[in-house]
Amino acid sequence: MIALLSGTIVHKSVNQIILDVGGVGYQLLIPLSSFYSLPEQGAARLHVHTHVREDAILLFGFLTMEEKEMFGLLLSISGVGPKMALNILSNIPVLDLKAALTQGNVKQLSGLPGIGKKTAERLVLELREKIPFEAGPVDSGGLQKSSAGGRREDALSALINLGYRDTLCKKALDSLDTPAEASLEEVLKAALKVLMR
Repeated sequence: MIALLSGTIVHKSVNQIILDVGGVGYQLLIPLSSFYSLPEQGAARLHVHTHVREDAILLFGFLTMEEKEMFGLLLSISGVGPKMALNILSNIPVLDLKAALTQGNVKQLSGLPGIGKKTAERLVLELREKIPFEAGPVDSGGLQKSSAGGRREDALSALINLGYRDTLCKKALDSLDTPAEASLEEVLKAALKVLMR
């Protein structure tokens, strides 16, 4: 299985590049984020997801390992194929996607082209637990929130998105005795236990 390719771009279009690696040209399908960051020609190094079908072997290229890993997670969802997964990554940055998933933001996800409400709900349901907190929401400076205060805000937002009232969510979070290093997932689970009593 091909996992990484380094070579020279000899052709680039909106959804694919041809990468010359030692005289062999590899066609790599890419998301828009990679398209905008790659040069028209010249050296490039991409993380590769090899997708095997009965009638073809397709290579998907990503500039970052985070994009490649998210692509693989999206493919693990029933009804999400490579085309839809690539479309999702073309329309939302990975950090924003992870934030939407961990916060259960179905509205944001269903606003992506080609993603309906049912698919968005399935993405949240199946991927929320698989997304580590560290990959969650970013602040206005582009830095990931890691403080206890930022975690509380994220938990509050996620609980409200699940349909709980603001005041009840705040009371539930205030009553928690979770350690400062607790993950967002741990805080959410503890708060939900309180809310469901």
